[in-house]
Amino acid sequence: MAVYFVTGTDTDAGKTLVASGLLALARQRGLTTLGLKPVASGCDPTPEGLRNIDALTLQAQSVPAVPYATINPFAYAPAIAPHLAARRAGERPTLAALVDHAAAPLDEGRDLTLIEGAGGWRVPLNDAEDLAGLARRLELPVILVVGLKLGCLSHARLTAEAVRADGLRLAGWVGNLVDPDFAADEALYRDNLDTLVRTLDAPCLGVIPRLDAETPEARARAAAAHLALPGDPMSRASRGTCLVLENPPGGA
Repeated sequence: MAVYFVTGTDTDAGKTLVASGLLALARQRGLTTLGLKPVASGCDPTPEGLRNIDALTLQAQSVPAVPYATINPFAYAPAIAPHLAARRAGERPTLAALVDHAAAPLDEGRDLTLIEGAGGWRVPLNDAEDLAGLARRLELPVILVVGLKLGCLSHARLTAEAVRADGLRLAGWVGNLVDPDFAADEALYRDNLDTLVRTLDAPCLGVIPRLDAETPEARARAAAAHLALPGDPMSRASRGTCLVLENPPGGA
């Protein structure tokens, strides 16, 4: 059983794209999978209750299938910081509640389980706790999603430092091209990636270019083609070499 916590350099860095891509890759290899999104804001009302597109995307890549409430027990409508969205709903999620909820799914022992955070590493869960505390409580290795754009070098290095300062292992990182202009100068783009490879001191599990796929399922499959699983002995990622150096920055 392998369990990882997925965090990002910022909100919209591409955590769900990377998590769903890794789960899709594991499924292609015949592995059992589970993606959890314990806290989600920006949820839409449905006849079944509030639903979050990121959580639904992870649910679709979880095999055997599980109920939505297993994936996302704390769902809030406003697309704002989770602790503020919870406050508006009159709730106060706690790390203890998140750990209790995660116990049963984790006990299933699936081949690959990914727990996706919200926003960046230090996003508050309530007035006294942050969501990174879940990774600390469960002592999980961390996969960092770097949103590739201007400023990402500092954001990535600071996040990696914070993860390690919390006593956790950075199991790998994935670059996700969120700003196409960042790759306009291909030589400069690759220099930035080389800087990440040298300074993050963790395996690069791949870099995802801009994808043409439109549906979450198609995007997960397309992302999987640019990724390697943590510890994959056949990948260059396991030897610390970034897969993107063989991939063009254009769409998949």
